[in-house]
Amino acid sequence: MAEGPDTFTDADAIARAIYKRVGGEIRLALPLGLGKPVTLVNALTRAAVADPSLKLSIFTALTLQRPTPGSDMERRFMEPAADRLFGRYPPLHYAELIKGDGLPDNIEVSEFFFQAGTWLGNHYAQRHYISANYTHARDVLIAQQPNVLAQLLARDGERFSLSCNTDISADLFAFRRAGTMDFIAVGEVNDALPFMDGPAVLEPDALHMLLEPPAHFELFSAPRRPVSDAQHAIGLHVSRLIKDGGTLQIGIGAIGDAVANALLARDRGTLAPLWSTAPVPLTGAETDPFETGLYGVTEMLVGGMLALFEEGVIKREVDGAAIHAGFFVDARDMYERLRAMPPDQRAKIAMMPVSFTNALYGDEAAKRAARTHARFVNGGMQVSLLGDAMSDSAKPGQVVSGVGGQFNFFEQAFALEDGHAILTLPATRESGGKVTSNITWQLPVTTVPRHMRDIVVTEYGAAHLRGQSDEEVIKRLIAIADSRFQDDLLEAARKAGKISSRYKVPKAQRNNTPGAIAKWLAPHRATTLPDFPFGTDFTEIEKQLLPALSKLSNAAETKSALLALLWASLRTPRHPREGEAMARMGYAPDPSLTEPLQARALRGALRTCASKSP
Repeated sequence: MAEGPDTFTDADAIARAIYKRVGGEIRLALPLGLGKPVTLVNALTRAAVADPSLKLSIFTALTLQRPTPGSDMERRFMEPAADRLFGRYPPLHYAELIKGDGLPDNIEVSEFFFQAGTWLGNHYAQRHYISANYTHARDVLIAQQPNVLAQLLARDGERFSLSCNTDISADLFAFRRAGTMDFIAVGEVNDALPFMDGPAVLEPDALHMLLEPPAHFELFSAPRRPVSDAQHAIGLHVSRLIKDGGTLQIGIGAIGDAVANALLARDRGTLAPLWSTAPVPLTGAETDPFETGLYGVTEMLVGGMLALFEEGVIKREVDGAAIHAGFFVDARDMYERLRAMPPDQRAKIAMMPVSFTNALYGDEAAKRAARTHARFVNGGMQVSLLGDAMSDSAKPGQVVSGVGGQFNFFEQAFALEDGHAILTLPATRESGGKVTSNITWQLPVTTVPRHMRDIVVTEYGAAHLRGQSDEEVIKRLIAIADSRFQDDLLEAARKAGKISSRYKVPKAQRNNTPGAIAKWLAPHRATTLPDFPFGTDFTEIEKQLLPALSKLSNAAETKSALLALLWASLRTPRHPREGEAMARMGYAPDPSLTEPLQARALRGALRTCASKSP
């Protein structure tokens, strides 16, 4: 019988033991996202801060952090709800140092993927970012010769599971068994993690040390955001591109929720009224319920994909599994649903390394046979009129998130017969009171180059770009752009000599406006297309506040927009739950002449949102 790991209950004691075992220098391989053993990592960081003779180098990604309020209004909204929305997830000490006075010289942290927007403007994080496709991150890590791998683990009796993070760890353990790597494996148990069986289960002798802290921290919860009209419309367009019997990947966020919700509605046969009243041309003929069902192969298991599995839309099995996934992080209810699921049902969700989910290398013939009619759905930030995509950076030098697995899925889409990469994005964005187009003539940064352009979806339709000439690509992208920007886009293409001077945007695409989308979806928003298709931890009053706070944030930098909200607070009828909403934000329920201007502006935002509700 294999010996079990050395078990500790004190985090500082296990940290001292690890440093002693490796001679005072740790090169730490740390999972991305939820799989970080926070208690252990914080103890390792504390020890290095206290003793400059120790050295700690961390290679990881997706350091999960609660958002820091950027204004008094954000603080008023976030602070009372933080534990409920994000869980009592403890801060990672190294992240607090990076945000504060900086890391000491004996600690170094490099990440290949950021929590979106978290490290914008942080010089240390931006300098130490490593740009790598998800499937290549493993090899970048191996090149740094890690001598310690530490991970949060689920436990079932005497067995341990990698649970939420097989993505890179599973390969590293396999390489160590094969004798091509050598490292100390250290685990921290957390009973809130669902025990994922199959490939996620560790061999009995896999661990050298184990931390069983007296108290297990709450897992990070990623609160679901409300799904907007534009996002629901995108989900509807995408749903027409997914073939029964095919293969599906979708990502986290409101658009991922919208896609999953539309697929569930399609399976229930409730989308026909939406198709008959669409204000824009529709592409894709896939509107029937799912008989054979889908197979999910995805780097990230998200709540929407789990719902598709629970409802029987994802049911086509490959090697006994309906879903193969590399990692997960989502709202807490998803972890609870996985834990509560009967073991035989949960076993049909197989956690795998991303070398399996994100690539065709290794057993390629079997993967090709399994991944029929593959549709890889990912989000982007901007698309150029020639089909380049920007998804990881807002401007040169500043990384918002990272390329992650997006490029991997474009590669697969082009390699597979009838495979497609579907890039989704709203046609516009609003910032500082100004609306701009997400379809532009050129991009400041490219994540996916135009020679791999495939399908782009906005709320105004799907543009099929693969194999088309530059001129045709421009026509198709302008057709799904917001009509307020179509003329400028067309003029830019004409000046560059990339489109005929005689070309005009067809009349059918000249009604691409938010109003047209809102009118189309309004009769279905309370039923088929709810704000939160898969539930939320926001209270009813907080749900009323979210659109008002968004409106207020966008108006804050523009004097005219702010004045309009102040005027609305005087001239527009009260929001039906205005008193409760204002009290939730720490203001008097009823207006007064002496209330602060920001409270008055919030009141105006609430009233404006109420007046525009269907």
